[in-house]
Amino acid sequence: MNEILGIIIAAIIAWLNFVLIDTYLGLPEAPGVKGADIVGHDIKKRGGDISGGFFQGNILCSPDASAGTLLVSIGYMLIGIEGGLIATFFVYIGNRLCADPGYAGTVGALTTIVIIYLTSFIGLTPEMFVVGMVIAITTIQGLHHPSSSKLLGRIAKSFNRYTKLE
Repeated sequence: MNEILGIIIAAIIAWLNFVLIDTYLGLPEAPGVKGADIVGHDIKKRGGDISGGFFQGNILCSPDASAGTLLVSIGYMLIGIEGGLIATFFVYIGNRLCADPGYAGTVGALTTIVIIYLTSFIGLTPEMFVVGMVIAITTIQGLHHPSSSKLLGRIAKSFNRYTKLE
């Protein structure tokens, strides 16, 4: 498969994987850690969506599905499925160390192992997922927080995971 096309496909899959898992498991509803609360309210002050801000704060402050998918992609690239499983274990430990009440990171890590394995049959490689995941994270955390928080807020509303906090 063409590398550029593979990276684009991997980025789309990685983005959907981590955003849908994180949303389904409630990251936009409430801050899981203190830093996520600060980030969410700061993004709201700058014209963003509070729910999307909580989502961004949660993925910034503790290992959620975004970190899980990136770490697993790297582990899978280096060692294979075993590397993905080792990375998943570290993400699980990270969630516990951060006192994160959810398991989005662990779930995202496990689904990434399955996704990388299944898409390998159509020519996608773990390297494509490493680059794709960096692109996916950048679209949420690195471009424009208020805009991306509004997109995340709309997704949260469609999942009925919008925050009740203000």
